[in-house]
Amino acid sequence: MQKQGIGLLVALTVLLTVVSLEVYGENEGGQMCVPLGTITLRPPEGVESKRTPVEFPHAQHFQTDCRSCHHKWQGSEPIQSCTASGCHDQIKAPEKSSSYLSYSDVSIKYFKYAFHKACIGCHKEIKMQNRKLAESYEVVQQQLPSVGPSGCVECHGAE
Repeated sequence: MQKQGIGLLVALTVLLTVVSLEVYGENEGGQMCVPLGTITLRPPEGVESKRTPVEFPHAQHFQTDCRSCHHKWQGSEPIQSCTASGCHDQIKAPEKSSSYLSYSDVSIKYFKYAFHKACIGCHKEIKMQNRKLAESYEVVQQQLPSVGPSGCVECHGAE
């Protein structure tokens, strides 16, 4: 019975997310265009990658506000690639490497740092929240949110 309730809650969440997304953007035919499958994240053209592309499960992130990742999106226009929009379009690493996940405003313009900070940073934040819940009494009947990958091979795969 509890599993059915969780399944219903997940289905309702996805439905509400898709319906609410209709407010934010539509294609020319008036229909919402949201990638439901997996998006392959690659470096910008002209950048030779040392690792395999990342297979990003877009649909698994629908519980997250779109603007968490697409922070310059106003809600009505098509979403632009971060690496092509003047946002995180620096294709060479900054001269002085930043410490892990503590990037400055200048270094975050480097596309690789932006993706790593957004993805790994969010996954580590969820992990910390889960740890706090697990230490409290609130977790007795609650399933903890899934924590995404935060390691090189977990995202990029073995070569």
